[in-house]
Amino acid sequence: MTTVSAQPQPPTEQPPAPQAAMRLREIIFGAAPAAAVRAAARLGVPDALGDTPATADELAAAVRTEPRTLARLLRALTCYGIFTETDDNTFAHTDMSRLLRDDTANSLRHISLWCTEPWTWQVWPLLDQAVRSGGSVFDTLYGKDFFTYLHQDARDSAQIFDRAMTTSSRQSARDVAALLDLSDAATVADIGGGQGHVLAGLLEKHPHLKGTLVDLPAVVADADPRLRDGGPLAGRATVVPGDCRTAIPVRADVYLIKNILEWDDESTRRTLRNVIDAAAPGARVVIIENLVDDSPSMKFTTAMDLLLLLNVGGAKHTKDSLVHRMTEAGLVLHDILEVNPYLHAFDCTVPH
Repeated sequence: MTTVSAQPQPPTEQPPAPQAAMRLREIIFGAAPAAAVRAAARLGVPDALGDTPATADELAAAVRTEPRTLARLLRALTCYGIFTETDDNTFAHTDMSRLLRDDTANSLRHISLWCTEPWTWQVWPLLDQAVRSGGSVFDTLYGKDFFTYLHQDARDSAQIFDRAMTTSSRQSARDVAALLDLSDAATVADIGGGQGHVLAGLLEKHPHLKGTLVDLPAVVADADPRLRDGGPLAGRATVVPGDCRTAIPVRADVYLIKNILEWDDESTRRTLRNVIDAAAPGARVVIIENLVDDSPSMKFTTAMDLLLLLNVGGAKHTKDSLVHRMTEAGLVLHDILEVNPYLHAFDCTVPH
């Protein structure tokens, strides 16, 4: 029997509204604003523009570019609220363009560079392959895993990654310290805590508290100076090299796990199981993650989720998926708190 594919039928619905077509066109050209942000950050335009509006010619002289093409770049960015063009053809800062300066509080300059590094433009077109296979495309594309590639073949990109993660960690550390009340605890362990910015913030807030930072040897070797010998918190801080997916070599009253449960499911299960094995019954476990649902930052977090799929085969969690992982491991969930618009804290205990 011969199977004949059904012929596509002409659409019967009304044509889409012009606004829908325009919005889709903007999304299709989404690489352009990302590239424009990267170009402005790399050229140093946000840093060159001060409080006084400047012409494209003046800015071009400051950053050594061609004035007409710089004006085109700036005009493109103004469409997204990054810089604004005045009636006298000068350009001025906006809240967003100031965030691309190196010297501003909560700067996003390094994040903007990290998310537009050359390798990103290579992996995004392969998203259909990652969706079809359910795993990373990075190994196939570059012949090695993501982090090995960064440190062997893209060291500039690795440095940008480190700066971006440091900036992000410092910013979120303030919010975590403001949220968490550890007045009843004597010890806290930051598991996979990077350079220890969050731990340092908690120790500064709670002068009675002692803390331990656990992360890979190469990471903790560059720990926050406040935690190292000679630092103001060194007397209350211990830095321990280790892989939380293998074992957690510390007992504490409170365990903090922030933005590390993004690997494959088995690694997440092992990490949570290792926490329970290390902790005393009744110990508090605070898990902090970006969510891809029930969040005002879904456009941002879902984009990170897809990038994680592409580069390491990982995933951001929904609220339900993270609760399932925690309860599956045996943790008892007590509360879910908003750290900031991008992060939620899941407050748990180890069962008795």
